[in-house]
Amino acid sequence: MIETVQPILECCEIAKHYGALAAVDGVSLTIQPGETVGIGGPNGAGKTTFFDVISGLTPVSRGQVVFDGHAITGVPPHRLFHVGLARTFQVTSGFGSLTVLQNMLAAVVFGTQKAGAGLLFNRSQREQAMHQLETFGLSRLSNSLVTNIPALARKKLMVATAVVHQPKLLLLDEPVGGLLPAEVDEFIALMKSLRGTGVCIVFIEHVMRFLTAVADRALIMHQGKLIFDGTPEGFAKDELVRSVYLGSETATETG
Repeated sequence: MIETVQPILECCEIAKHYGALAAVDGVSLTIQPGETVGIGGPNGAGKTTFFDVISGLTPVSRGQVVFDGHAITGVPPHRLFHVGLARTFQVTSGFGSLTVLQNMLAAVVFGTQKAGAGLLFNRSQREQAMHQLETFGLSRLSNSLVTNIPALARKKLMVATAVVHQPKLLLLDEPVGGLLPAEVDEFIALMKSLRGTGVCIVFIEHVMRFLTAVADRALIMHQGKLIFDGTPEGFAKDELVRSVYLGSETATETG
């Protein structure tokens, strides 16, 4: 008997409408545990809204989201984090007036369901925070204010705080946006090391070099719809995707 693997994420006809505008228009897909999936598409394609719906920030207009076998439509983000769904954002977040270590400690403590209202950290929590910073190459910046550290370090810290409690699914919204080519290369290496931990990673990215280097599956969205689902190498040859990125006349000429 062949054992079937339960998908980590299932989206069935997900839609999000703002009046007459369909920001997400009937997207259905299934993602398996351990997959690394990159989502591309033009600005305004609905990619971030799709993430907002999955992660509980925005209510759906229609459809259902199932995470790890449980319907999560309408579940708030903090509850989703506690069951293994973590998410980062386009704008690199963090408490700018706190140090890198203090940001990491906040994630260690308040990322647990048992967290109280206090700001007292025990030795074990400090060790966990420092170990995470060392893993992400941030330990030398532990006493620096987040507002003063470079963009690459802030992006690394955002991911480090998201994965400190070992989520089952990690959503990254444009993780290398604004980085220099050498910094993108460093982030590619970081993502490949994360893949080795077994976490399922789904990310949005406009930097195609990053998407093709990291993802083993590519999704392309356009006008709220999913127009491609296949290998990262395959979307460059897809006529519809080429017409979306290059324009229909250009795609025809180059075909």
